[in-house]
Amino acid sequence: MNRHLLAALGLGLIAGPALAADGIGAGLLKSQCIGCHAIAKPESTSLDRLWERKGPDLYYAGIKFNKPWLEKWLQNPVRIRPAGELYARHVKAGDKEDVVDESGMASHPKLSKADAEAVAKALMALVAPAELVSKGAFKGEKVSMAMGGMFFGKLRGCGACHMAKPGFGGASGAELYTAGERLQGDYIYSYIKNPQQFDPRIWMPTLNLAEPDLQRLTGYILQLGATEAK
Repeated sequence: MNRHLLAALGLGLIAGPALAADGIGAGLLKSQCIGCHAIAKPESTSLDRLWERKGPDLYYAGIKFNKPWLEKWLQNPVRIRPAGELYARHVKAGDKEDVVDESGMASHPKLSKADAEAVAKALMALVAPAELVSKGAFKGEKVSMAMGGMFFGKLRGCGACHMAKPGFGGASGAELYTAGERLQGDYIYSYIKNPQQFDPRIWMPTLNLAEPDLQRLTGYILQLGATEAK
């Protein structure tokens, strides 16, 4: 390589590929994402803010998502929350029960492969305060899918808000049949343990689970995603 070019790179006058990708991803976050998502911890934790929020907070994306999933999803986004970010805004009366009204729900923009990779890299750099997620909290032990399913559905009622498979379960929370590909185990564990630590106004209840049950439910959700992905 030309010594003058090397010197320019060293001085930061010319961006190398990694630096350029970082700049593109950060730029896209600011130009396309902050209209719907918080990429820095919000000052307000009011109910009004939760009501007006258009998309989930991303300031802790780096300890929530798996990078390969982000890269794939950003190129071909599909709805994760069947009834949108705030479900109460997107339901209507049906013949027998309330149904999701998709007419007012915006589609997430698609990114090119290069832009998706750059944005995913920028998102993975957004890490939460240490107290949100304890690294290594989930021990990674396999669980019985039969026992996990009973715990998820009948004993803890998770299916009232979350879908364990397409078309089966609630629509007010995020679907969980892709969770194994989408989410990190430590995040799932920490969010189940104390959802209000992530958002004081969120409607998901704190279940006050014992440690073995936290491990079991986290493992089931991760295995559920892996099973559904096959």
